[in-house]
Amino acid sequence: MNYFAIDEDRAAGYTGFVDAAHRWKLPGISNCPGCKATWGSNLAYPSVDLTPVATLANFETARTEPIEEYERLRELVRPLLPPGAVLKPGTTFGPSVGRAQGRFGSFTMSWLGDLMIRREALEKLQAHGVRGLKGCHMQVRFRQRNAPELLELEQMPVGRLHPDCLPPGYEPPCSRCGRPSVDKPKNLLLDARTLPDGLDLFRLADYSTELCTERFVEACLRLGLDGVTFHPVPTA
Repeated sequence: MNYFAIDEDRAAGYTGFVDAAHRWKLPGISNCPGCKATWGSNLAYPSVDLTPVATLANFETARTEPIEEYERLRELVRPLLPPGAVLKPGTTFGPSVGRAQGRFGSFTMSWLGDLMIRREALEKLQAHGVRGLKGCHMQVRFRQRNAPELLELEQMPVGRLHPDCLPPGYEPPCSRCGRPSVDKPKNLLLDARTLPDGLDLFRLADYSTELCTERFVEACLRLGLDGVTFHPVPTA
């Protein structure tokens, strides 16, 4: 199986813009006692509803907290996650809420890398046999007539980079907060042993890179779906 990274197609000429954020979020970590870093991820689970959590107000404001508070809040939401999900500082949940305008292609990417799709394009991919696609409702207001119905594609974090593409002397992630010790390398190499079966669209668990299979790419090309480009990523 061949794999591809997904990027916005800036040459397609679409003007669609979405200014939205997920309804709930875990705090980032402030000054981790293990690696001293202050950080958060762009991991998102738009299908996860946090309304069963009693202290919901703790998840409504983006911020950083000491790691002990992050860990306490993390355990409150863990039972609500889909099977196989992981949590990182700054993980967001629930529908994206905001506004949108412009002319949209089949796919649209936010500045954070959230991947959105028109409903009719998702239905075509599913009918074509593309596996594991989950389109999530978005609460966005359009400033135009004949607005498309956009859905956010939830991408499970699975798979990892192969150690051979990481710099010499690479150290494992922080044992306390999980933050990688080095930035994502420019030239990616996937660890084939960690890649999923049954998913044609996913994120890497370690660096959140959006990936898809050749089955996904071939279906998009055959169906004439646009708005994104695909770049092959080798495996080892």
